[in-house]
Amino acid sequence: MRSRHLALAASLAGISTAAIAHITLAEPSAPAGSYHAAFFRVSHGCAGSPTLAIRVEIPANVTVARPQPKAGWTVAIERAPLPSPVRSEGGEMVNDRVAAITWTGQLAPDEFDQFGVMLKLPDATGPLYFPTIQRCVSSSTSWTTIPAAGQAWHSVKTPAPVLELIKPSAGAMSM
Repeated sequence: MRSRHLALAASLAGISTAAIAHITLAEPSAPAGSYHAAFFRVSHGCAGSPTLAIRVEIPANVTVARPQPKAGWTVAIERAPLPSPVRSEGGEMVNDRVAAITWTGQLAPDEFDQFGVMLKLPDATGPLYFPTIQRCVSSSTSWTTIPAAGQAWHSVKTPAPVLELIKPSAGAMSM
């Protein structure tokens, strides 16, 4: 009986280790249509190798994405044209959007860090996926798999970070 409990504990420990081995969002949900500071949490390197870059793809229906600067890291922004211009919060017309953000620096394989982006979220509720590439000294990991409808996020080997957009609460204000 004792050996069965030890085996169960060991398997659960493996599950919890696998669960934190992904790139995740610090807050897994946010109100649809709001401004949201999203923090992509990187909890490890690649097979014991330091992380050198994190590239996060921004979904096409996100109209504002502003990376947070990070000491010791450089930030590169890739842009894509919008199907039609939108008015920014400053009132000017904008013809393109941020399509991807890449932070380049170095993170030891046994340390974690977070990479922040201020987002204007779409109005629709549901999952919003951010395919992410983690480049390390020895290899890369593509955290880009989007689960099939009805499939659990953690059931795929390399899931894309996901933010669940929820219905705003009554009386909630967006920025």
